Amino acid sequence: MESVRSDATAHPGESALTVKILVAGGFGVGKTTLVSAVSEIRPLRTEEALTEKSIGIDDTTAVASKTTTTVAMDFGRITLPNGLVLFVFGTPGQDRFWFMWDELAKGALGAVVLVDTRRLADCFASVDYFERRGLPFIVGVNRFDGAGHHSADQVRSALDLAPDIPIISCDVRDREDAKQVLITLIEHIMRTMSGRQAVSY
Repeated sequence: MESVRSDATAHPGESALTVKILVAGGFGVGKTTLVSAVSEIRPLRTEEALTEKSIGIDDTTAVASKTTTTVAMDFGRITLPNGLVLFVFGTPGQDRFWFMWDELAKGALGAVVLVDTRRLADCFASVDYFERRGLPFIVGVNRFDGAGHHSADQVRSALDLAPDIPIISCDVRDREDAKQVLITLIEHIMRTMSGRQAVSY
């Protein structure tokens, strides 16, 4: 698989597995923040300032302090304690950049869909995208100030998610929280792949 490869140059005598994953969700939900929080390298960002041209297109009601938007992707890298290296790609959140998604999704083994419970409808398109492609994903409920508390069951019902899709509460500004989101995704990917192999036999 192109998304998992052995990198024997990482450490002499050792090999590392690298995995490509996506971080998706609506506008202003915290994708860039998550990538920046976990990346062990200086993250690549393609952010541009919001201008008057975005008025009526980008809804900043719930994220009034947001002044920039991702126009291509974010990229970061993190090495997990077991040696697994994750290449983390943040997707653009607005509909007008959806043409890039198919390219970004090539080779990805799974995805995180970040949600803001004040704007759940903003993540419907992301959930639908990964469901239609059979790409394993989890839902990360980013804890925004003033969002209120919603149980995993409430979020699952609102998004009409299958019972096996993990839902995790997180504050993506916190590195350990953001890292746990990625670990949860990798565990879900492994269970999904193991189940598919079992069915094939």
